[in-house]
Amino acid sequence: MPTRRAVTGRSREPRARFAEELRSLRTRRGESLRQLGERLGWDWSLFGKMENGETLGGPEVVEALDQYYGTPGLLLALWELAINDQTQFRERYRRYMALEATATSLWHFAVSVLPGLLQTPAYAREVLAAGGLKGPELEQQVQARMGRRTLLDGDDAPPFRTILSEAVLRTPLRDAAAWREQLEYLGERVERSGVILHVLPFCAGPYGLDSTDVWFLRVPGGRTVAYTENAYRGELIEEDGPVERMQRAYDAVRDLAWSPAESRKFVLRMLEEVSCDPTT
Repeated sequence: MPTRRAVTGRSREPRARFAEELRSLRTRRGESLRQLGERLGWDWSLFGKMENGETLGGPEVVEALDQYYGTPGLLLALWELAINDQTQFRERYRRYMALEATATSLWHFAVSVLPGLLQTPAYAREVLAAGGLKGPELEQQVQARMGRRTLLDGDDAPPFRTILSEAVLRTPLRDAAAWREQLEYLGERVERSGVILHVLPFCAGPYGLDSTDVWFLRVPGGRTVAYTENAYRGELIEEDGPVERMQRAYDAVRDLAWSPAESRKFVLRMLEEVSCDPTT
């Protein structure tokens, strides 16, 4: 079983960093570009251009490389950083992406939007479009987000726990069929081992994480880091004191939330409501 590996390399420029990782992975296998192309079914010259920094390729080829090299999510995370370096990704988010790719477990809390790891393409597209993305850039982001879902696949996937405010599941997509598909996908994912869902009901009242989404990543070595985000910015928190305080707040919210079994039943109830909507 391939092991989760740390991001290595010298370059701090995302495009160069991505190219370096591609070259390093291939040369460690002792393969030529032609051999790589034959084994994956792409023109070998594409891989040469990617390793030289002439092109980044598309999410499909990057996903195939992640699967081939046994680096689930790592190359796609680096690819996403490279294509967004001049827009929404700042240094702390770039570091977060690298940490996510190697995390040994993840905990999450959402105020209003499902985490990307549990989104369908239609959900991701509507959320990203609401944030101002459009055209080819929007589609690239949707594909990248879908590729990152593979982080939760396979026997070596990190355990993932998410607490969703009830508001997340009370905020449907405009397209009822797409919303039903999203709820069905969510229900399927939480039935699998390694994914745990809690719903925080409105009746829980005020709570300590009521203004922001937060991620906790346990990284190799046992250290935990946190990443908070809202609609306008994100912040990576690595100092032990602040992370521990946020973890205590997270634990308090989990105590207020429904159990995984109750939460699954709530998702099914929401799905039944959508299915019975006469306008769908």
